[in-house]
Amino acid sequence: MATTTPAGVRAHAKHGGGSSGGGAQMTHRQIMEALSGLLLGMFVAILSSTIVSNALPKIIGDLGGGQSAYTWVVTAALLSMTATTPLWGKLSDLFSKKALVQIALIIYVLGSVVAGLSQNPGMLIACRVVQGIGVGGLSALAQIVMAAMISPRERGRYSGYLGATFAVATVGGPLLGGVITDTSWLGWRWCFYVGVPFAVIALIVLQKTLHLPVVKRQVKVDWGGAFFISAAVSLLLLWVTFAGDKYDWISWQTYAMVGGSVVLGLLFVLVESKASEPIIPLRLFRNRTITLSSIASLFVGIAMFTGTVFFSQYFQLARDKSPTMSGVMTIPMIGGLFISSTVSGQVITKTGKWKAWLVSGGVLVTAGLGLLGTIRYDTAYWHIAIFMALMGLGIGMMMQNLVLCTQNQVAPSDLGSASSTVTFFRSLGGAIGVSALGAIMANRITDYIKDGLTGLDPKYAAAASGSSSSSIPDVDALPAPLRTVVESAYGHGIADVFLIAAAMALLAFLVTLFIKEVPLRTSGGLAQAAENTSETAAPAAVAGAPEAAEASAPAAEQVPSWAAATTEAGPEGTQRLAAVATVAAGTDGPGPVPGGVPVRGHVRGAESAPVPRAAVTLISLAGRQLGRSVAQADGAYALDAPGAGSYVLIASADGFQPQASTIVVNGEPLAFDILLSGTSGLSGVVRAAETGVPVGGAMVIVTDVRGDVLATGATGEQGEFTFAELVPGAVTVAVNAAGHRPMALPVEVGGTGVTRIEVELSSGAQVQGVVRAPGGPLGDARVTLVDAAGNVVGTARTGADGAYAFADLDSGEYTVIATGYPPVATSLTVNGRGVDSHDIELSHPGE
Repeated sequence: MATTTPAGVRAHAKHGGGSSGGGAQMTHRQIMEALSGLLLGMFVAILSSTIVSNALPKIIGDLGGGQSAYTWVVTAALLSMTATTPLWGKLSDLFSKKALVQIALIIYVLGSVVAGLSQNPGMLIACRVVQGIGVGGLSALAQIVMAAMISPRERGRYSGYLGATFAVATVGGPLLGGVITDTSWLGWRWCFYVGVPFAVIALIVLQKTLHLPVVKRQVKVDWGGAFFISAAVSLLLLWVTFAGDKYDWISWQTYAMVGGSVVLGLLFVLVESKASEPIIPLRLFRNRTITLSSIASLFVGIAMFTGTVFFSQYFQLARDKSPTMSGVMTIPMIGGLFISSTVSGQVITKTGKWKAWLVSGGVLVTAGLGLLGTIRYDTAYWHIAIFMALMGLGIGMMMQNLVLCTQNQVAPSDLGSASSTVTFFRSLGGAIGVSALGAIMANRITDYIKDGLTGLDPKYAAAASGSSSSSIPDVDALPAPLRTVVESAYGHGIADVFLIAAAMALLAFLVTLFIKEVPLRTSGGLAQAAENTSETAAPAAVAGAPEAAEASAPAAEQVPSWAAATTEAGPEGTQRLAAVATVAAGTDGPGPVPGGVPVRGHVRGAESAPVPRAAVTLISLAGRQLGRSVAQADGAYALDAPGAGSYVLIASADGFQPQASTIVVNGEPLAFDILLSGTSGLSGVVRAAETGVPVGGAMVIVTDVRGDVLATGATGEQGEFTFAELVPGAVTVAVNAAGHRPMALPVEVGGTGVTRIEVELSSGAQVQGVVRAPGGPLGDARVTLVDAAGNVVGTARTGADGAYAFADLDSGEYTVIATGYPPVATSLTVNGRGVDSHDIELSHPGE
């Protein structure tokens, strides 16, 4: 009822720093605007891969292909996506991410249009390769752009939007594809055309909403590495697909293709070790988390793609469902994926804990696929729905979080390569899984059909032997006994594939157990890059060594256990090394080591201002203190490292958050500057506007720009309040006290120091009373309060007891109008705070 304005509020800024990040941190609204086109592009990418899943039996039948062609239509897109994902990731570290997303969309559109014109399986497979190149770019770049804009701690929240997009496209794709295929005047070719309008819209939206800084540096694309990794993966998949069908598993073709794939892989490693801008920097695998996440992603890819690709064949060929219904029947799996990815993302953002979700996802995927391995063609659908839901829940927990924990481990310059590396291994696993398990499934189905025919009438066996065993059967055209045999064979064969996929999921689960949980960072890639580019010491710290960028890896992975064990997350999501600050500030270390390697630099704070008296401590990776220095007036520090190797450099100062950095010493003097983030605070006093008397017991609430509560507290007897450890930036301070009108005002919390404000609350009076009629209190009467200028201040309805009330009123003259009987208007004078009683009598004339 009462309006709040900042009038009478005086904000006194008493801090020395500006806003943090130099504008690098984006608001929720800016992020959502930028993500709108990106999510639409991801929708297009996922739609392209799912919309044909339920239409494939019909497509392959019309084009005259068999089980091998069916598998390769899926594998071709996965293969090209796998082979090009690292290249897209590396290009994103070198060129405009926005331009690359748009190029990927254009490639997808061209591949889709031509795919819709396919006349034979070979042409369709070739077009799927082109589609896969575009989809690979969209899949990799979506994660990379999100990582650039959003901190790992907040990324879980936005990954939920990505998971929702994934779920909608995955549910909508098969349903839409089934409807299009079942509609006679459209036909399956429109499955490839329908995504084109979405891609064009995504291009337009991206152009208007996605604004990221373009990297300005000399680049050299590792085309040699891209060729060798593509050739190695392609040759391996060709062998997996044809082994056991075109030739024996043990044959000269196997030796040639596997040997060739190994040689190409070794050449790739050799090229990458010498390349200045490698596609996949080999040094990334020195980080245990990245290595284990890549291995886990490989097995998750096998489980995920195998579990989803063969569902359409199961429902259409083993249960004789239409393409549309086969899409509807997979909804439990997609629902589970949607719920788990969204919920886990939100919880991770609030808690910063992600490993429990990763491990739980491994358990659920393994259980779901293992149970799916027991199904047959006549298994009750509700059983299958539960099994699919378990699988979907597990995939939703694992897929995004494997990328998240990897992105949390690398510097902004390696963000694209690291993200695409995990995506690459997931796609590689999917391609290998679909190709190899597709071949296994074809063989198993053939064996099961042969076994089933032995118990049939010879005429049915003759009819079956006369048809091609490699083609996709038309189940509806088969005689009833033979139809049962074929449905049983497909149900049993696909279940065998799920059992193998369950074993792969179990391996992924075992790998995730060994991934170390490192607290999530609270700044995104753009913010980190802004901080790094403001200081020139970070590149200098690692110049001159092949492992140069190793120094930019997060210190949390290599901080000694006594420091890591004391990592604590505050309510605002900031993370601190409490024990590190104590050790660095309170322990006197040894002096310079004779004959050691000098380590020199400056300690700076906001806007590159020097931080004098900052304590700088050098420790070994085992946690032993090796040196200590105190920064001079200009922020300069100097200490000596014992020799070449990796060390942890810790800096702390009063009024700043401690900082731990990994440095690499190579036998030459090292220059390394340290940037400290200030701890910000907010304090103030609440007074009455009329008298200036402090207001004790007032409730003060601080919220961020999204409305999330950062801090709450009550004022003391002198009206004072204080909040420490607030995130710098814009906040809203709301104050409420009995007998006063509530107040809300915007405040800019500085990057360092304490921001002080004074809040003046206007007195708020209350008017209450009872409306009576001749029969007693009058319920449901309308009461209107009008001020002296004729403005309606508020309206109320009386309860059964005839009572009404108005609160937060200024002093002055008012008119109270009550209706229910003939209206009555009475005057009222409100004097300051307190409660004024004002009863009203209503009656008809003459009563």
